[in-house]
Amino acid sequence: MTLDYETIHKTFKFINMFCFGYPFVMAWYWITGSFLYFLIRERHEPPAGIPPALPAYPFVSVLLPCFNESEQLEETMSVLMQLDYPNFEVIAINDGSSDDTATILNSLLMRYPKLRVAHLVENQGKSTALNTGLFLSKGEILVCIDGDALLDPHAATWFVRYFQTNKNIGALTGNPRIRNRSTLLGRLQIGEFSSIVGMIKRTQTVYGSLFTVSGVICAFRKAAVMEAGFWSPGAMTDDVDLTLRIQSAGWDVAFEPKALCWILMPEKLKGLWRQRLRWSEGGSQAVLKVTKEIVSKRAWGLVPILLNFYVSTIWAFCILGSIAFWCAMKSLGLDVDDSLSPIPDWWGTILSCTYLFQSIIGLMLDSRYEKGILKSFAWIIWYPLLYWLMQSTTAALGFLRALKRPAQAKGTWISPDRGIKDD
Repeated sequence: MTLDYETIHKTFKFINMFCFGYPFVMAWYWITGSFLYFLIRERHEPPAGIPPALPAYPFVSVLLPCFNESEQLEETMSVLMQLDYPNFEVIAINDGSSDDTATILNSLLMRYPKLRVAHLVENQGKSTALNTGLFLSKGEILVCIDGDALLDPHAATWFVRYFQTNKNIGALTGNPRIRNRSTLLGRLQIGEFSSIVGMIKRTQTVYGSLFTVSGVICAFRKAAVMEAGFWSPGAMTDDVDLTLRIQSAGWDVAFEPKALCWILMPEKLKGLWRQRLRWSEGGSQAVLKVTKEIVSKRAWGLVPILLNFYVSTIWAFCILGSIAFWCAMKSLGLDVDDSLSPIPDWWGTILSCTYLFQSIIGLMLDSRYEKGILKSFAWIIWYPLLYWLMQSTTAALGFLRALKRPAQAKGTWISPDRGIKDD
């Protein structure tokens, strides 16, 4: 069967309409969901800061998996020990680090009585480190952060407070804030975490299920983790994998924006590319793994999350296909209708304005938790030029890599690009 030019033209015109229509519809979906979250919960809540007294302060175990964290470990631990919570321990798990992490942790044991340390002989991955911490933990509530994260002193209290309001909450995701902002990439991610990440988590909380907690700052009921089958050693992105399985087991997951944590993010294109590709491959791996389980358990509440993932992946392939088709036609010297051009026209202007509106809403919502964040709006306007193309490319490539990834592969660590810290 031979396709004529008119059929090809109509096909790619439809693809271009989808490339515009999907992010436009989803932008309004996130805006509406975030506004509902604000009306239903956020506006009645106190802003981040000193929380109200709790009826009880159950024991909390903070799990700190470490792999080659020698450069920032002392700073992270110093801030962590200032946690304004009366009943907690810190369990640091050294996952076979090849630097001075083990030596530093042993020296910190003498300084901090609340600290306990476990050393794994080999690098077995973050999931194994977290499972080790869980087995050693005394608390029924687990707070998990990364080795470069600076936890807000009141984060644990806000987490416990939310758990106390709903006995079916199995996991909570906190509100990571970008710590390094000395380059354009760092500043772009400030807006990304407010106008995209924060709004998505608000919306998903309103509609009943989350795609993932933020692995850098999250909390779990120990019972929920155990019922879901613990962290999976084969998961590239342990946070996505466990979030989906906890919900599949019947627990709820929600967003607590007042639980703040200051994090380091990549500020070089190579580091950013590697991070987003790993996120995409790990997220795809988790969804492909859990889809059959969700259907068999009839966990229909997760269907919207999975549907959005698959549609967004199709969108990424369509974006790349549209660009490839346009370039191929031009290189062959063929006359191509302007409606097939991947270069934004009037529809691109509408989409950009919608994105900017979404961004200002996200920044306004997060201005309750981070002073001066509205100044980041000046940098957000550059976000689509770089990130949309990178996100679509990593989403498509990550999905293909997940399809080829062996089921028994283990998710060991590599040292990430942590950017440039502001002094």
